[in-house]
Amino acid sequence: MLVTALLALYVWAVAGRAVALVRTGEPVAVGIGAAVLVLPVLVIGLVAREMRLAVTVQRMADELAASGRLPADDLPRSPGGRIDRAAADAAFGPYRDAVEADPESWAAWYHLAFAYDASGDRRRAREALRRAAGLYRAAHRSSAR
Repeated sequence: MLVTALLALYVWAVAGRAVALVRTGEPVAVGIGAAVLVLPVLVIGLVAREMRLAVTVQRMADELAASGRLPADDLPRSPGGRIDRAAADAAFGPYRDAVEADPESWAAWYHLAFAYDASGDRRRAREALRRAAGLYRAAHRSSAR
């Protein structure tokens, strides 16, 4: 939260400078100010997207925990705390198979995301988590109707 607050302060300062440039009325300054205003808008959009994902992931975790289906963190670790890569890779198969069996299951995608993360593939973990969140929101939108 502190980093987000500092980022908000930075965005506020950048936006203030951009607006000041636009208000000068000079064509070059207006152009630079308008271009600089893109940065705060982009940052706000990205932060909002990540916050929305975080809230959805927490809701999914709460729902899985309540039903006793939250993935267990039981993979062997090195003395330094790193997950044993071979064990993570060996445990990956059932999670991939569950997604292949039911690609519309948000829970299967959630579990797959954490299997990817344990295996060290952060990019695919993030993609799987976003997919799980989208399916979760869609399922809860349709059940709310």
